This record gives sequence, C-alpha cells and structure tokens, in this order.
Amino acid sequence: MMFWYDRDMSGWGWFGMSLGMIVFWGLLITVSVLLFRALNRPAPGGSHDATSWTQPTPPSAEQLLAERFARGEIDEEEYQRRLRVLHSSRADLTKH
Repeated sequence: MMFWYDRDMSGWGWFGMSLGMIVFWGLLITVSVLLFRALNRPAPGGSHDATSWTQPTPPSAEQLLAERFARGEIDEEEYQRRLRVLHSSRADLTKH
C-alpha cells in the first residue's frame, strides 16, 4: 500500500493538523459554554426570586417633592403648597 508523502508528513501537514485540532476544540468549548448559558438562563416571568429580577418602582410624586426639598431646590412654603396640591388632586381622583 502506498502512503502519501512517503510515510511522513511535512511541516505544513503538522501545522495544518495542529491548527485544525485547535479550531475543533475551540469550537467545541464555545458551543458547550453557550449551550450551558442558554439552558441556565431563567425564563422571563418564571418563578425565580422576584426581588432580583423585578424593576425598581419609580419614586412617587411625594418622594420626588421631598427629595427636592431636601436638596434645597424649594423652600418649606413651596414644599407645603405643592404637597397640598398633590393631596387634593389625589382626593379628587378617588371621588370619581
């Protein structure tokens, strides 16, 4: 039986074989990692810990007003006036 390259591989053959092996194992590891990540990703709306997956609730109007007062952007009179307006508009909404 006759062998290619006279029973011996040249330097280019070894280089090609080594490069092919590195590419093969790199692809195999990459596919394994991606598959592992995809399978371990929590389903949207699943029954996982709700505190770690929910969006934080936006601050209320009263909280924003209190923050502005605390930063000194508005004085106490302005704060009290706006707070009364907020409470009166909330009372109007609950009447309807």
